[in-house]
Amino acid sequence: MDIEYKGGNCVIITTKKVTLAVDAKLSAIGLKDYGVKAQVQLATQPQFTVEGTNSLVFKGPGEYEVENISIKGIAAQAHLDAKSEALRATMFRLTIGDISLAIVGHIHPDLSEAQLEALGVIDILVAPVGGNGYTLDATGAVQLIKAIDPKIVIPTHYKDEQITYEVPQQDLKDFLKDLGAPHQESSKLKLKQGLPHEVLTVEVITRTA
Repeated sequence: MDIEYKGGNCVIITTKKVTLAVDAKLSAIGLKDYGVKAQVQLATQPQFTVEGTNSLVFKGPGEYEVENISIKGIAAQAHLDAKSEALRATMFRLTIGDISLAIVGHIHPDLSEAQLEALGVIDILVAPVGGNGYTLDATGAVQLIKAIDPKIVIPTHYKDEQITYEVPQQDLKDFLKDLGAPHQESSKLKLKQGLPHEVLTVEVITRTA
């Protein structure tokens, strides 16, 4: 399994059999949409779906299976919503071989016991860290990481001079400082057998076009 970062909350997960694009609609922030290139799209909110493609699209709660990948969508509170509003965001848990991966998107960091139980044991967590009222900031991301307790964290949606976000995003260094975990940088996270780390590590994946 390979994981690439394309900007925003978009990550591309590639196995030998299938390519999955998460939050593939990037045209709103001046980048290229990625839904056309993927067999499967996962959208943490419906507006992040690229329409008019041949992709199989999952954008809500439920349990799905595709090419031996188990996918569970779990309802969550969108970051900007009040607690009284309907849950309109979706977290995804993917089981790929012996690795479990969670993708949370723009959610509120206060997860219930039921939501944490639905996520279960997570090896890799993909989470936004840019903050400024639009998504999780460094503090909220750290809170979420401590609750989920993954071995690897892949940060997304942080400041990038080549991206025009609707709300200016915080620098990645703010999150790295607050979390205080070791980090390393690569152009792609490659996983062949098992996890490369036994302790919490941040994998900073350089954005590629």
